[in-house]
Amino acid sequence: MQADIVHHAALDARLVRAVRGIKLLSLASWPADAQAPFLAGVARGQPVLPVIEYPKLEFGDARRELAAVSAAADEAHPLGRYLRESAHSWDIAAQLLESLGSPQVTSHSIALFGTPEECLPGDGPTTRDAARHFITIANDLDHELLAPEEQIPVSATALQLQLQADLDDFFDGRVITVELDPTLIAKAAAGATRIRLRHGAAFSDYDRRQLLQHEALVHSLTALNGREQVHLPSLALSSPRVTATQEGLATFAEQITGSIDIERMKRISLRIEAVAMALAGADFVEVFRYFADAGQNPAESFSSAQRVFRGVPTSGGAAFTKDTVYLRGLVGVHTFFRHSLQQDRLRLCRRLFAGKMTLEDVAGFEPLFESGVLAPPRWLPRWVSRASGLAGMLAFSLFANRIRLDRLSADAVSAD
Repeated sequence: MQADIVHHAALDARLVRAVRGIKLLSLASWPADAQAPFLAGVARGQPVLPVIEYPKLEFGDARRELAAVSAAADEAHPLGRYLRESAHSWDIAAQLLESLGSPQVTSHSIALFGTPEECLPGDGPTTRDAARHFITIANDLDHELLAPEEQIPVSATALQLQLQADLDDFFDGRVITVELDPTLIAKAAAGATRIRLRHGAAFSDYDRRQLLQHEALVHSLTALNGREQVHLPSLALSSPRVTATQEGLATFAEQITGSIDIERMKRISLRIEAVAMALAGADFVEVFRYFADAGQNPAESFSSAQRVFRGVPTSGGAAFTKDTVYLRGLVGVHTFFRHSLQQDRLRLCRRLFAGKMTLEDVAGFEPLFESGVLAPPRWLPRWVSRASGLAGMLAFSLFANRIRLDRLSADAVSAD
């Protein structure tokens, strides 16, 4: 094997060991017992800003090792470039965790995830503009158009059984386990071999399909496929630098399988607007009320608001900005898939599932896939493995984008 591959594989192993304790989302998240006293105050008409006690963390040894890995990596080599960017991303995450509870978390979060004011790929509108677009559309739609089965809540226990059956069928065996977790604030969370659902939560018919496509067949699947990479096991890790691509790919999976509904787009968009509000000075109570006024129940409003204030003071002017990546990532992935079709390179889309990587990584890794240094994905969602069907959907999207809706509107008005 080439010496540069051996060298960078050894560096990757060092990186994996160095980042084991840098668990960004779990360490920054709130404890489940923060919800009840806040909602009790809301019920009395006297909400009190939550005060969250975060652990005092120190990652000096890990950061020094990351710096050593970065210094030893060859930036001219695709693996070296990947390692340098990954080490830098993990270093920022470590600094964020060392700053938990302080306003400094915001600047580190922005360095990792950006802000609502960033433009979408292709110098399009800002992420916040796109969010407002989807919120407006969702608010304008008639909820009576929903089918009856879409309005029936599903218990967490029932969803656990349904989702487990879906996954066992996909893998032809028990590879991913679905569990109930009473301590979870979010409605669901995914790891490589386990998906947790919040015990006692109510889910919709769309939630089942979204969890299958988004959490299981993107987040979990890319982790499982990343574990198959002999020379680059860090592809199994949720490096902060891959968040936009991961969330964009997962949301694109919902979209292309018909698993996303406008209410889901509204929830994603409300979070982006809420991040912008918090950065502009809104405190936790104001953001909570924003979600409540948008139609979320108190528990959902609390869960949504705490996502915005993970790791930061609740008094306003600070935010955890991760939720801004969903729409930006979705547009980026959608554009990548269409461009791959135009260039007759749909194989790049399949390789995105070989581990957790960015859109830039998958292009840079092409010679490594061709040479066998990186393995193709062991598992693929059916919509990706069926290349002909995927090409058909993308081809229609490419053509439909050429139709000017503003001119159609003008023609309709003149015809009247």
